[in-house]
Parts: sequence; structure tokens; C-alpha cells
Amino acid sequence: MIVYEYPFNERVRSYLRLEYLLRRLDVLLQRSTDVDHHFAITTLFEIMDVASRTDLKADLLKDLERQRQQFNAYRASPMIAVDMLDKVIAQLDGAHSRLREQTGKPSQLLIENEWLMAIRNRSGIPGGTCTFDLPSYHTWLHADSELRRADLQRWTEPFEPLASALFLLLKLFRDAGTPQRIATIRGQFQQNLPQGRTYQLLRLQLDPQAGLVPEISGNRLMISIRMLHKADNGQMVLTQQDGQYEMVLCA
Repeated sequence: MIVYEYPFNERVRSYLRLEYLLRRLDVLLQRSTDVDHHFAITTLFEIMDVASRTDLKADLLKDLERQRQQFNAYRASPMIAVDMLDKVIAQLDGAHSRLREQTGKPSQLLIENEWLMAIRNRSGIPGGTCTFDLPSYHTWLHADSELRRADLQRWTEPFEPLASALFLLLKLFRDAGTPQRIATIRGQFQQNLPQGRTYQLLRLQLDPQAGLVPEISGNRLMISIRMLHKADNGQMVLTQQDGQYEMVLCA
């Protein structure tokens, strides 16, 4: 199954973009070829750009604190497993403390590295990291893979508090949702959202065998989903078939 996610605000949009890049970087770091490590560096530069938002750290801290308050409020319920509740709150406290205590921007170490910044400047040019443009980079790519991996891990380490907080927060968002079955009529679905409740993201699960791609739009008042498929001419068009799917609204 493929899960498609749609953020309801710009804050969560940035969270999902950053998570996508961090997950991709983790996969590339586990590989050993020079091509994989080249794309690990370019991914690291993308992470720098997304993480450079001045309000990103403040948003994460606020959301972690909001989650902690919500979980603390559950203590009054006799249905709550206190041990599990304490574990989640301890995770929130730990992520909040590590992120709050980090001074400066996590990308500062990279910005101060002239060699990396030269690669970053050239990577925006098609073929700009070619051998004759950056011979020292070419030498690095031909070094032992373990040495390259050690460098990459050292450069990504400052992003660890940010990544830990982000992964925990998005997991809590996703776990807070309740699955529901929805039905599309001739490929379309609309639903009004309940007033007085704020949702963070929508998750839609599709079977890849169906050959459909969802086009999702929404705001705090309503959501709209259109199911598209590839026509014979290669264009994406609205399917005329009815269907049922699993959707989750995460608060």
C-alpha cells in the first residue's frame, strides 16, 4: 500500500519536507558507492535550506510542549496505562531538552567549512561538480568508503536533536488519527471538517495495483480528493470509477 500525506498548514509542510530529506539521507549513508555519497552531500545541502527557517526550531519546541500538555491531561482518565504515558512524556521531555539546549544553527558547522560550501555553490550548476571543476572533491569521492561515511556522519551530527524531535512529533501526529473509510463517486470525494478542531495532516492509503494518483486539496473547513489515472496519451485525467479507500485525519 502507498500512503499519501497532505499537510493542512505551512508548519507541517516544512516538517514533512525535512523528514523526507532526513530519511533519504539515512538511506544514502548506509550505502558505500561514491555516487550514493555524492547524493548524500547534495541531500545534506537541501536539509540545510529547509532547516534554515528561523521559526522551525521554535515551532518544534511549541508543538512538543503542546503534546506534553495533552498527554499530561490524560492522567485523569482511569483508562490510561500510566507506564506507557510516562514513557511518552519522557520522550517528549528529552527531545524538547536536547533541541532547546542546542545553541546556534545546526548548519553552522557546514557553513564554516569552505570546502563544503564550494561544493554547494557548484552543485547548483548542471555538471558543476565535475572532476576539473572540483578536483579535491573528486579525490574525496575516490577515498575509502568508510572514511567518506565518517565525514558524512560528522557533518550530519548537528542535525540529530532536530531530527529526533521531528520524528517523534510526526509519529505522535500520525498515531493520533482514526482511520475511516471513504467512498469516491466518479473519482471525487469532498468532506466538511468539524468546526473547532484543528487537523495537522491527512493520510490516504491506496493500493498501487489500482494505478491511481490522488490529487488532494484542503483547508481548515473542508477537504477534496480527486482520483487520477494515466490516459493513453500520458496525461493524468480524472477516473470515472467509484472506489473506497482508507483515510486518516490526524489532529
